Amino acid sequence: MSNTKTVADALPDEIARVTRILGYYVEIGPAGALAATFIRADLDRATRAAASGDVVAMIQALEALKEYKE
Repeated sequence: MSNTKTVADALPDEIARVTRILGYYVEIGPAGALAATFIRADLDRATRAAASGDVVAMIQALEALKEYKE
């Protein structure tokens, strides 16, 4: 059996992972504010893409979220 996930399965997982990363930036206060703003914008786009079911937007959002490293 393959470990390949569909975009619809992978996007919520990435949203959850990046939401945890956002918490790190929020924790450090003003020094993390700019990064937190960008992360929130990407999370918002990802959430809207998932809600809309727009596959192209979901793929773009998934790729953007994958760029965030812990």
